[in-house]
Amino acid sequence: MDSTVSLMDIFKTLKKRWKFIVLLTLAAALISGAVSYLVLKPVYQVSTQILVNQKTADKQPDLTLMQSNVNLINTYSDIMKSPVILEKVINKLNLPQNPEELNKDISITNQENSQVFTLNVENENASLAAQIANTLSETFQQEIKGIMNVDNVTILAKAEVKKNPVPVKPKPLLNIFVAIALGFIAGLGTALLLEFWDNTIKDDQDVADLGLPVLGSIQKMSMVHKKEKRKSITPALGSETVVTSGEK
Repeated sequence: MDSTVSLMDIFKTLKKRWKFIVLLTLAAALISGAVSYLVLKPVYQVSTQILVNQKTADKQPDLTLMQSNVNLINTYSDIMKSPVILEKVINKLNLPQNPEELNKDISITNQENSQVFTLNVENENASLAAQIANTLSETFQQEIKGIMNVDNVTILAKAEVKKNPVPVKPKPLLNIFVAIALGFIAGLGTALLLEFWDNTIKDDQDVADLGLPVLGSIQKMSMVHKKEKRKSITPALGSETVVTSGEK
């Protein structure tokens, strides 16, 4: 058979298997929604802001010192997420996590050329996330004095839990939209593969492609013709002819 596939063949295949494609798309959306709403636990995020600012004796701004403080933020971020600091936080709050596990829930961000950086903590419990963020920032502020021999860390804003906190993940609607797209693509691909792997002879054109002569073909009868055929046959079956012995 001819191995080439035209756009018309693809269109016919999709038209033929559109129910399968729709079913697979809907199944992907339903599974994604069920997992997002029923299986995955909501995760909340809280933040606290920390200022790195070395005080000068004359209380005048020193541009060189300010730039030095900005450069220290990367170092301070590493120190804040180090086991030395995290272990103290774990012990203070009696957390079930180890430093490596707690480290995964912590992220630090800062704007370019800014002396302020933001500590973000994620947890399934919003109140516990706030406790971890505040304890971590306070512990870091205390410990950095001995580690770096400086006193240039100020906590600008403590982490607080809102009245109705909104989880940062999972995002059910986004997950469902992604699942719909993936399900639709998977349905298209599967439909085309099934059609490509189907080597059965479907019409006289397939026979001709094999180089064999076509002796005849039987056309498909539509449902309307089938119903009309049944109606014309039914009276004939219901009639009866009686032949007597006197008749020839």
